[in-house]
Amino acid sequence: MDGKIRVGIIGVGGISYGHIRNFMGSPDAEIVALVDIDPKRLETVFEKVPELVGTPTYHDYRDMLAVGGLDAVEISTPHTLHYDQIIDSLNAGLHVLTEKPMVCTTQHAKGVIQKAKETGKVVMISYQRHFQPQYRYIKQMVADGALGEVHYISALQCQRWKKGTTGSWRQIPELSGGGQLNDSGSHLMDVILWTSGLTAESVYAFIDNRETPVDINSAITMKFTNGAQGTISVVADTMCGWYEDFTIWGTKGTIFFRNGRIFYCNEAGEMSEPADLPEGGTVDQGFCDTILGRAKNWVPAECGLRVIELTEAAWKSGETGAPVFVAKL
Repeated sequence: MDGKIRVGIIGVGGISYGHIRNFMGSPDAEIVALVDIDPKRLETVFEKVPELVGTPTYHDYRDMLAVGGLDAVEISTPHTLHYDQIIDSLNAGLHVLTEKPMVCTTQHAKGVIQKAKETGKVVMISYQRHFQPQYRYIKQMVADGALGEVHYISALQCQRWKKGTTGSWRQIPELSGGGQLNDSGSHLMDVILWTSGLTAESVYAFIDNRETPVDINSAITMKFTNGAQGTISVVADTMCGWYEDFTIWGTKGTIFFRNGRIFYCNEAGEMSEPADLPEGGTVDQGFCDTILGRAKNWVPAECGLRVIELTEAAWKSGETGAPVFVAKL
């Protein structure tokens, strides 16, 4: 590619600013267009990032695509809008970095994967943990066989999500696609699937909306295709701030992740806190590196499929009160 990667930002709400700063700080990218349906947000982005003053703006992403002059887009819009925006951008010949969740149904995830193959363009999901040292360490330990065969996973996430999202689009199913499972819970599901390398086979879930239109508290039990078992607890109705942990048990060792700290128990039962973590980075620079052929795609569309399979199965199980097999979605 000659020159810098020309990026259009679709959606300039709060989450977009991290991407904007990262792209502006990259020697490989430049932001050449901004899109938002709300004129006030387009005004605000120029106030917060005056370096972008003069950048063309659009209220409809399709108008931006029609004008052209882009190599890639970054999508930071409500969840249910992602699918059309991804597909239209791929059809326009652009690489796509999308916020999580990639899409809100298993069928849409399969459609994105197929379209990415047809166009040969990069589709990356903004699961930034794939670029963080702690999670890369855990994934490498599993891949290297340090834990042996993984046979059990447990995960917990709690957040003042119900209170914090009251009155926002995140509690409107037509825009969010779901509650905390489809929002910050998406990161938890992704990281346990990505680090362990496992795929959900069947799911049994109890879900409590806590008098809202979307899932708030979720108790999920699952079986993976390799026979391993797992549990996920997501608690969004709490006064506590952010807390997250997960544990991966194997036949030779165990990894404990405790709200940012890692502990490793080896086959002899000896516990340690690893310090030799790999290097990290940002998803935005990783996106550029993938487009330029410098690195593999650390968060391909297949990760989005694995996550929405598990999420959608949990929703359906919560509705029916029966186990759901992922292959039947």
